[in-house]
Amino acid sequence: MRPPNRIKAALREGRIARGFNLNFPSPHIVEILGRLDFDFVWIDGEHGPFSLEQIEEVCRAAELVGITPIARVPNVHSSTILQFLDRGIQGILGPHIATKADAEQLVKACYFGPVGERSFGGNRGCDYDLEIGDKAAYYRQSNDNLLVGALLEDKGVLDNLDDILSVEGIDYFSIGPNDFAQGLGFPGEPHHPEVIAAMKEVHDRIRRAGRRVGSDFMRSVWVRDLLVDSARRFLSE
Repeated sequence: MRPPNRIKAALREGRIARGFNLNFPSPHIVEILGRLDFDFVWIDGEHGPFSLEQIEEVCRAAELVGITPIARVPNVHSSTILQFLDRGIQGILGPHIATKADAEQLVKACYFGPVGERSFGGNRGCDYDLEIGDKAAYYRQSNDNLLVGALLEDKGVLDNLDDILSVEGIDYFSIGPNDFAQGLGFPGEPHHPEVIAAMKEVHDRIRRAGRRVGSDFMRSVWVRDLLVDSARRFLSE
């Protein structure tokens, strides 16, 4: 069975899960920072220059130090998400979820049946199909151990949000502020008052529906910021 998902554990325990965001491939950084009490590493598989082999190496490093690897994927096609899950990723953030159909496709791609339609393969993401025994139980355990998030970053979200929130199987929802601002007609202005107001409206509607916003239970820092901040402190001494 895959290692326990520390973010799902934090949800059950009612605490904040803390992690770091990696937008370039470096299992070495994961090994180093994983010595601290981080819960997860977030991999930018949409904009970052990760090959499948590099994603797998980051997953190996994360498992070595006992943190959970999660990733933003480039799209919610079943074949795309499967490649990430087969490498060992334990959390999927699907981008540009703007309709109910998008949300349903995200769920279908992430989970084994009966919840979804994820394919099973004899790779490290499926424990190489070794000594699994009861495969139906394995499917249930894998589904319970997976974190699924929907990234809302299109103008259509405002009209379709209620339908999106009706889809079960999504653990949390987040907003991509830059693309959301662009969709609203304010490219490069994520802090525009109209954008801020629209994001607040979306967050409020998510919570009123009894669903979670990512920031309700996850906090993270970019590795690039850790590097630059540390370098600045050193140079200022």
